[in-house]
Amino acid sequence: MSGNSVSDLKIVPATASDYNELMSISKGIYNGADPLPFRYHEWLADPQRKMFVAKSEGKVVGFLLFVLVDGGRTAVLDSLRVAPWMRSHGLVGVIREFLLDTLRTNHPEVTRTLFLGTDETPQGALRKYQHVHSKAVISVVIPYEQMEEKIKLLEGRLEGVGGRRPLVALSPSEVLHLFEDPCTMEGLLPKGLLIHSWIPYSTHRSNLELLLQRGVVWLYSQPSALLRSPRASDANEICFGSHVTKSNTPESHQDPSASNQLHLLHSSNCPSPSALSCTSCGFLSLGCSPFPVPLGQGMYCFDLDLFGTDPVSAQTHVLHQLIEMQRVLPARGGVVCYLFAETSLRAELTQFCQGLEPFYEVTEQHVLEIERNTTIPRSLL
Repeated sequence: MSGNSVSDLKIVPATASDYNELMSISKGIYNGADPLPFRYHEWLADPQRKMFVAKSEGKVVGFLLFVLVDGGRTAVLDSLRVAPWMRSHGLVGVIREFLLDTLRTNHPEVTRTLFLGTDETPQGALRKYQHVHSKAVISVVIPYEQMEEKIKLLEGRLEGVGGRRPLVALSPSEVLHLFEDPCTMEGLLPKGLLIHSWIPYSTHRSNLELLLQRGVVWLYSQPSALLRSPRASDANEICFGSHVTKSNTPESHQDPSASNQLHLLHSSNCPSPSALSCTSCGFLSLGCSPFPVPLGQGMYCFDLDLFGTDPVSAQTHVLHQLIEMQRVLPARGGVVCYLFAETSLRAELTQFCQGLEPFYEVTEQHVLEIERNTTIPRSLL
């Protein structure tokens, strides 16, 4: 490329043929735990995601992604990338104006625009825009050869703080019912946001239906006598609607030991949807399907979003979600695990994860709202 000028810059919808060039400007992003290499083609086909590339002299030099949620009324600005040789040459400002023009012109129905910042976001930017909510981020690496050892470590640690809370895996109808209850909004989802894999969703039904199609594992616990203990014969089953998955299927990462089997309620023991509501809102977790990342050969990323404030419930959910993740992890796969929890749980979860190798990228997640027609700060993009 002859220079670093943006005078000939063109911003166009991303296509499958842009993949290799985009990957070449994305090396090292997120310390190697970058979801884009694996998700790119899937996201191209997602009507809720709008992806654009910036080109100069026909070469990809930038990338922009935003997600439409809440039935198209909210835009979440999810990613912006600039080629190393084009940084500090005004490209971010050009892409920023393109983004705002696109929302105003092509998506006039959008009434709310959200960013997710981190602890690396300058404090000035955090103060300038409306702060909606923050969560703690704890990240660890578990190599495949340490998986059994680390899960047993967490299991023993949980027993030391009073044992596990009984869990259920929610069926789609139970998920929908849970979010129709005002208790969920007040107790589990501050500001009415369900933040999953870095995207903040409201409890709008269209959002829940999207999440239910994406292979998310929904675990729920009620810290009361409402949930009965599972029968011994059900100890290796996880109820998820009418489908029951055995813990030692041929596709498993490895056969978990008896102590690592999931102690979740069988479908016949699951509470009815009406029973999921009570004065205490319980605890909810969402585990994504592990996806490969360029951190190293055989490495995957696993996002675990936690909702609720009870420390023992949080630890119980972490343990069971890791066991469930292990069941579907490809053979000899290791993981980078991101735990997202209320800030009040940071100390307990950090202590719970001692002995697991930290993967320090970010430690805080901030949801920021931008007033309509407000200029987006360069520091956030």
